[in-house]
Amino acid sequence: MSDATLHATHQNPDDFAVQIADQIESFLVAVTEVAKGDEPDSAVPFLLLEVSQLLLAGGRLGAHEDIVPDERYEPDPGPEADVDELRENLARMLEPIDVYSEVFDPYEPRKAPVPARISDDLADVITDLRHGMVHYRAGRTTEALWWWQFSYFSNWGSTASATLRALQSVVAHVRLNQPLAELDGLDIDQGMGDDTLEFEAGKVMAEEIAGPLGMRPVT
Repeated sequence: MSDATLHATHQNPDDFAVQIADQIESFLVAVTEVAKGDEPDSAVPFLLLEVSQLLLAGGRLGAHEDIVPDERYEPDPGPEADVDELRENLARMLEPIDVYSEVFDPYEPRKAPVPARISDDLADVITDLRHGMVHYRAGRTTEALWWWQFSYFSNWGSTASATLRALQSVVAHVRLNQPLAELDGLDIDQGMGDDTLEFEAGKVMAEEIAGPLGMRPVT
């Protein structure tokens, strides 16, 4: 199924597969556009909206019964598209708030927070979604749905959820006129272990990031 037929009129818009594919394609297009940096003033609110909408598709996949692929082995979708440029563009755009702290699994007791980057997370999610989209555009609808559901549980669902919390927190700090606390290290280029994490971003105040990232405090 080519790009030209992805939204062909003969497809039922109420079909589950069509709706999921539409939501995923919308996310892929939107984040790719944000990463171009043409409208940095609206980057964070727009990403907050897009990740929120993507997680609706994820929730529907998660609530759906297990999807079984038509074939025992996954057809080769070909080489993965490179996301390094997108990742780097997002990292530059989001530099003041790119690094955040995340608890990997809230049901594992006494787990220490781990460092993460919004730019890495979004690139990771996009890689998973594009993989399934290749199957969908080739007409392998069940394979695409299986992949999106499987990778939702195994990777992109938790990654997107963590990213959403980070974005929501940034917007809340700015809109409520609450200064961000010191971003204490979270340098993900260093090994965790017992090493002391270096300071990554220093103390970032809401008034320093509100304008460049397209946010305004509540007045």
